[in-house]
Amino acid sequence: MSKSHWIGTALGLALFSIALPSCSNGGSSPGQNQSGAQEAPTPKLSWNKSTEKQVLDAIAQAPANGLKPDLFLKGDLPKDDAERGAVLTKAALSYAEALAHGYADPKKTTDVYTIPRPAADVQQGLAQAIQNGNVGEWLASLPPQTDEYRELSKTHLAYLQLAGQTKFEPVPEGKPMKPGSRDPRVAAVVAALRAVNYMPPAPPNDPPPQRYTGGLVLAVKRLQADFGIKADGIIGDTTLDALNLGPGGRARQLAIAMERLRWLDRNPPATRIDVNTAAAFLDYWRDGQEVDHRNVIPGEPDKPTPQIQASFKRLVANPYWRIPDSIYKEELADKGQAYFAENQMVFKDGKLVQLPGPKNSLGQVKFDMEDPQQIYMHDTPFKELFGLPERHRSHGCVRVQDALGFANMLASEDGVADQFQEALSSGDEKWVRLKTEFPVRLLYHTAYWDGSSIQFRPDVYGWDEGVGRALGLVRGPAVRAIQKATDIGP
Repeated sequence: MSKSHWIGTALGLALFSIALPSCSNGGSSPGQNQSGAQEAPTPKLSWNKSTEKQVLDAIAQAPANGLKPDLFLKGDLPKDDAERGAVLTKAALSYAEALAHGYADPKKTTDVYTIPRPAADVQQGLAQAIQNGNVGEWLASLPPQTDEYRELSKTHLAYLQLAGQTKFEPVPEGKPMKPGSRDPRVAAVVAALRAVNYMPPAPPNDPPPQRYTGGLVLAVKRLQADFGIKADGIIGDTTLDALNLGPGGRARQLAIAMERLRWLDRNPPATRIDVNTAAAFLDYWRDGQEVDHRNVIPGEPDKPTPQIQASFKRLVANPYWRIPDSIYKEELADKGQAYFAENQMVFKDGKLVQLPGPKNSLGQVKFDMEDPQQIYMHDTPFKELFGLPERHRSHGCVRVQDALGFANMLASEDGVADQFQEALSSGDEKWVRLKTEFPVRLLYHTAYWDGSSIQFRPDVYGWDEGVGRALGLVRGPAVRAIQKATDIGP
């Protein structure tokens, strides 16, 4: 079976009906919570018909949160009142935990995860909600109360419905399909676009199209824009993958995106920098308002940028690049003295160092993040890479578009613009302390709301798979190889 057939002909609403795998990333075993720690005994709470109905109705609506109801409650409730109450309490607490903190443990889905998690005492909250008779309202308050989460939820349900109505057939592999060309796969392209509402249903007795032209090309360009692909209408490998995601695959990606949002603190720092490494951009928030958006270059697939939170409180003007031993051994050990001289690299205390200057791989400024992983943001001399639709090309650090302009903005807002300019003018490495400490969250969201539409991005690091497996979802598509970086920068 080809990789395009992962979606299957029977996916539909079965996306939420397959059995949860019995692996470490799956649901809790009896007596354990999602982190593997021993659970406290289930408290005895007094349920009545109203509160029971509220929790059953809420769990039945779990797909609105990208969750399967049978993760929390299976089969009929016991007749015995005590047993019935215990089952209801356990189900309600489990569902509340999933909404408030996420169902999966992010530290079990990837190697590194240090972003702060939400804090909520769901056991106390449930007891209070039962007493007040507002269990349904309380449960509805637990997931993120943001426009993005609401849009992801609404779109997820829409794609689930489409997946249940359609027998999706992927478009076969082949040579790139260019506008104006004839191709036996044109009819399959039309069907794939109709399955996700990019084209209207076929009129009665409409003959199958033979040529790739007109409105069909425009629909493909719309799809390309929603997936961050160059909107040229050419159906190559990346566009074919987007077409073959189908409604079920989109629903899966949205369910995973909602889970990742539930992992995040509901009250993040009002002044912060959020980097979406899957989509390769950053958003700068100041006092709760988004004030800047720009492209970045994160790690390539075999050198992924980890999901971490780290802060910086100083800018480094004209930074030295202290080249890691791993990069030296793998990429530079066979270079001669002529290469080192041309690229302003010298050995100091047995370590290879690149001096400040126009060829320095850190560019003119480094944002000195305090992180044990040694991940940071920085400038780069390779400015042309920011215009590429696919920008996963670094060794793990995050290169920032117009980093010098971004640093000037931060320095100006903090009242240290003169000090930063003086440091730059020196031509040597200088540190400029900021008055504000800037937290940076390196996130990985392959589906997100851009303020006007839902956007999808390829799972270049393959990290969606662990989250999807923990949620009991079908297996995702194979990760297609992308072009590797051609420079040695961090």
